[in-house]
Amino acid sequence: MIYSFTQLSHYLTCPRRYRHRYLDGWKEKDTRAAMLFGRAFEQALAAYFRKEDAAVTLYREWAAYKAQPLHYSERDSWDSMLQQGIQLLERFCQEDRVRVRQPRKNLQIKFVRPIGDGNEFVAYVDAIGKLDGTGCLLEWKTTSSRYAEHPDGLLGLDPQLLCYSWITGISEVAQIVFVRKRTVEIQYLRTTITDEQRREFSALVHDTVRQIESAQFLPHSGIRFPQNPCSTCPFVGLCLHKPQLIEAGLIRRPGAQNFGVFDELAY
Repeated sequence: MIYSFTQLSHYLTCPRRYRHRYLDGWKEKDTRAAMLFGRAFEQALAAYFRKEDAAVTLYREWAAYKAQPLHYSERDSWDSMLQQGIQLLERFCQEDRVRVRQPRKNLQIKFVRPIGDGNEFVAYVDAIGKLDGTGCLLEWKTTSSRYAEHPDGLLGLDPQLLCYSWITGISEVAQIVFVRKRTVEIQYLRTTITDEQRREFSALVHDTVRQIESAQFLPHSGIRFPQNPCSTCPFVGLCLHKPQLIEAGLIRRPGAQNFGVFDELAY
């Protein structure tokens, strides 16, 4: 079996959600504008490092979704997101704090790690390069609001960065956060992942895989107001047995038991 960070995240959030997604074959429809824009923006970043026209690449990739009925946030539109993306690319170029040598080799890098009993763990790392002259693992994020920077060390608790550090063995990690707002901003966040943190994440991986393989998929209800993650879960229609919600938000793939490993490419 092949596992990924996204799979473990689904299971730890709610085992029933994992079953819906990976065993029953349900998948959220690609209608979130922010997610699709993130994919287009990453293609533009790759073009930038290959010394191609990043703005042209962003327009081409984002234009593929222009006519689609996407779900935009209240203050977003296709045009405004394009304009913000171009402004972010211009600022990224001007600040020139990130370098990636051999971009065809060091962007979207696949790492595979055996985790016992014939299982493998797979991750796709956004980039390996340098931030302000220091070598590190790089992760791109696009968002409409700033990431929290305090208290100090907060970034070191990010589970995806822990995962990437564990599978690559790289201690220095960074998030480059492209903030889409009225005045665009780029955050350069860096931290060091310790050996102890990697050991703890390894234990979490093995323990979670054992739970998955025991076929225990009990639901973790998130309904406890005012925080209610069930209300934003794409699979809530399945749990509530509401055909309208299922039809509106999900599609089902045939042969779900043969799922691949490409969830790491989601944004």
